[in-house]
Amino acid sequence: MKDVFKEDILETIFEHIHQCIVIVDSEGYITYMNHSYCRFLEVDKSDVKGKHVTDVIENTRMHIVAKTGKEEHADLQHIKGNYMIANRIPLRSNGQVVGALGMVLYRDTEEWKQMNSHIKDLLSEMKKYRDPVNGTHIAKYYLHDIVGISSKINQLKHRIKKVATSDVSVLIRGESGTGKELIAHSIHNLSERSHQPFIKVNCAAIPEQLLESELFGYQEGAFTGAKKGGKQGKFQLADGGTLFLDEIGDMPLSAQVKILRVLQEGEVEALGSVEAQKVDVRLIAATNQPLEKRIAEQRFREDLFYRINVVPLHSPPLRERTEDLRLLCKYFLYKVTERIGKRVVDFTADVYQLFSMYHWPGNIRELENVIESAVHLTHKDVIEIEDIPVHLKQNFTHGSQAYSLKNVLEHTEKRELEKALQKCNGNKIEAAKLLKIGKSSMYDKLKKYELNESKHSENNSANPETLFPNKM
Repeated sequence: MKDVFKEDILETIFEHIHQCIVIVDSEGYITYMNHSYCRFLEVDKSDVKGKHVTDVIENTRMHIVAKTGKEEHADLQHIKGNYMIANRIPLRSNGQVVGALGMVLYRDTEEWKQMNSHIKDLLSEMKKYRDPVNGTHIAKYYLHDIVGISSKINQLKHRIKKVATSDVSVLIRGESGTGKELIAHSIHNLSERSHQPFIKVNCAAIPEQLLESELFGYQEGAFTGAKKGGKQGKFQLADGGTLFLDEIGDMPLSAQVKILRVLQEGEVEALGSVEAQKVDVRLIAATNQPLEKRIAEQRFREDLFYRINVVPLHSPPLRERTEDLRLLCKYFLYKVTERIGKRVVDFTADVYQLFSMYHWPGNIRELENVIESAVHLTHKDVIEIEDIPVHLKQNFTHGSQAYSLKNVLEHTEKRELEKALQKCNGNKIEAAKLLKIGKSSMYDKLKKYELNESKHSENNSANPETLFPNKM
């Protein structure tokens, strides 16, 4: 009875853990394999028991460990076209090896890479203090620099972790000031290229006649004024690492052709050179331009668009993530006061209300600038309405109709309706149930606030990502 009880305990433990488990006897015959491993191998649990492990698991070493009694840790094993990371431990009874237990930590290298990205994120903050800044070709921001409490923030972090583990090209889209650069930094720092260069190019800031030489470099004597010995381009500098092309929508067509060749052929030809140079570069691009419109206007190459838009990420405007506004205000207030050494600890309720009603056309960059201005202007330890820039409070004064109780209530009601529609994927009936109001009342309110169905369908089709940077 004791042996049966022990077997039941082991069965309960092994069947309720994530790892794949196999046990063999001293001759290498399988005595146990849990459901997780059977599902991965696509075998029936009742069929594998009693079979030799080499007939069930390809490239296995379980029988060798059972024979030699030597442990094997973190060994890569190729199965079903993927690599597993496995531990193999000999089992002993009265000093004799009677079998071996194998445990798969990760079913394939992609699973391992995703877990690795979690670890990298936890260690990255320590790294900022441990390692001195050694050069400019580094990514300064990390996943934990994305601050927020909304579901969009959590989904963004999850998506960044997933995309960071591969070398796939990423296109980050969003309005100016929403923090697209922070996404690029985070992807690089969570990738396998994190110890390699991170090179940033602002395509809108470099004159058209200089952009090609900046991207691809040049040989000595390639043109009048060329440096002696030539110069490496951004692609060559990013070899082995990541190249971030910010504002790629503003890039001239002549440079787009060459970038397309680099992505297709994996080689760069510097100006004045007769030989192409092989480069290994991961490309991350960002834009606030409607690229589809620019393609229609023949100002952006369609083939390049499909090359860079393998994984699209969307950085939504601040007005679509108002639930994070209070936390962002606190964060920027702390950041500014720490830098300038002034004691300001909070905002009044009026200021928070003003911020929640403002449209924020400049997005998070504008919010940070507004808070910095208010910190410098205030003479108290709490920021008040009079400390806020004039353009924000034009329609927000205590005696005005704009700040009447009716307007505040209507603003709040509209915002809650929008949230409910988003949660229910635009389903008006479900949103009415969520808000505990009748169907006719729901339709009246939707009509009143002009919350048509297409608007919410469009919002729901966007990728649920958002962010903000330490610096914009």
